[in-house]
Parts: sequence; structure tokens; C-alpha cells
Amino acid sequence: MTLLKSISLFLVVVLILGYTACKSPKYTESTIPIDSLPTGVLAFLTTRDGNFEVYTMTATGEQVTNLTRHQALDFWSSWSPDGKQILFYSNRDGNNEIYRMNADGSQPVNLSNHPAHEYLPAWSPDAHLIAFTSDRDHKSREIYTMNSDGTNVKRLTFNTLFEEVPTWSRAGDQILFTRQIRTENDTTHAANGEIFIMDREGQNERQLTFKPGYDSGATFSPDGKKIAFYGPNEDHNMEIYLMDADGSNLMNLTQDPLEDYSPSWSPDGQWIAYSSGTPQQYDVWIIHVATRKKLRLTTEPKRNETPVWRPY
Repeated sequence: MTLLKSISLFLVVVLILGYTACKSPKYTESTIPIDSLPTGVLAFLTTRDGNFEVYTMTATGEQVTNLTRHQALDFWSSWSPDGKQILFYSNRDGNNEIYRMNADGSQPVNLSNHPAHEYLPAWSPDAHLIAFTSDRDHKSREIYTMNSDGTNVKRLTFNTLFEEVPTWSRAGDQILFTRQIRTENDTTHAANGEIFIMDREGQNERQLTFKPGYDSGATFSPDGKKIAFYGPNEDHNMEIYLMDADGSNLMNLTQDPLEDYSPSWSPDGQWIAYSSGTPQQYDVWIIHVATRKKLRLTTEPKRNETPVWRPY
């Protein structure tokens, strides 16, 4: 082959590769297996409109929609099992109350209606109960359940320790939660947070994690075999962890220099959505559990966080 022909062939290849790169979709086989592309809808929180609002978007970061559109703080989200409604909490009535709204943001209803502060609601798999935290009986917050219409409130924990983020097992017979445990010589602000599990009536408490630092945000995988949560690594950086349902086989999933929080499983169990970033910029990311490939879904300035996958 002559030198001229070699140069011509090289230029053709470069042009073809350049055209292909320009036309490539956002997600390609070179980054994520084609049969594992994320699907579905995520609810998440963002301050892009000036204060925290509940938004939704597709699992590829498109069709971003503001659901709450209120000047008050609207925070957290929990999908109903059929994906038709969302729970959140808001201070639009002067204190934090638990609200329910339709999946399009319409018809918000105050369910808790109590002078205390209510936080972090989570729908049970059968949609009959809502777990939440409240300071109505103790300033450190306890865990409660109520019927899905706000009636029949029951207190599940009875202590002076701070507790948060109750989430349900897939069968609805157990509740994961975080308990702050402060040892005698611990002077840190957050102290030690550990993941616990208890029966839906508050019985048979059992500690699942035994690691330094504040661990929280625990949630079961769709098949009930794994639990994802966030907590600090040996360098005190927050990461997303996986463990078996009994607390064994702990594994750092994210392993990156960013601060990672608030995991949420995709309905098929292949992906985990989570918050990641620095105090200057937090975004919603997703990670493929098997390959650990990561995709960033938001880029808007300020805070984009606490994603929750809608049930299929």
C-alpha cells in the first residue's frame, strides 16, 4: 500500500469515528450493557427553584417535573405501592406535617395534623400503614405508624435515643431504622448511628451494623436478600454500602471521593439511585450493582438529592 493510500485510509477512519462519537446516545454499550439500561421514574428533591421541592424525572434524567410548587419546604418522598401517590413532609402549615399527593402533584392532603413535627414517611408494601418519625412524645424523635389516612397512630420505640428513616421489609412484617448510639466518651455531633430492624409492632429489635460512624438510610433490595445504606468509610467519607439481610457480608459499593447518601433500589434490583457530591453541589446518580458503572442524572446548580424509584 502506498503512503498516499495509507494516509487517505487513516483520514476516512478518523472521520467515521468522529461522526459516530457525535451521534452516540447518552448511554452506550461501551459504558453500560445494553440490556441493563435504567428504566422507570424517580422522585427526588432539588433546590433549583429556590427552596426544596419534590420533583420527578425518568431514570435517564429526562422529563424533569416540579410536583409540589410551594414556597414552603417540601421534603422527602415515598411512593405508594401502586405508584399512584407520593408521601412527603412539609412545613407549609407552620410545622412539619406528613402529606400525601397524587403522582402528578395534585390534591395534597395533610395526614398527620399534629402540633409536633413529623418526618420521613414510608408506605408499607400493602399500602395500609405509614411509618414515620415524630417528636410528639420525645424531642429526640421516636418511630410511629399510622393508617394510610392518618388515623390510629401507634408509637413503636420507647427510649431517649434519636431515631430516623424507617423503611419496610418487602413482606411488610419488619421495619429497618437508624438509632443514634452515643458512647460515654463520644463528643461528636452525630455520634454513632447504627442500622436496626424490628417487627412492625415494634418488637424483637436487633442491631444489624456494628461499624464506626453514622450509618443510615437502610432499604431492602426488591428480593429482600440485600440491604443498602450509607455510612462513613475508614477515611470518614460517606459511601453507599451493601450487606446481606442479616447484616453480614458488608461491602462498599460506591468507593469514590464524593459524599454518597440516600440509596434507593430500582424495582428490578439492578440499579441503586443515590445522592452524591460535595457541600457545593449535590446531584442524583445511579450505579449498576453488578458492574458498578455510574451515571450522573442531574447537573443543575445547588442541591439535587434523595432519589426514590417509583414501583413498576
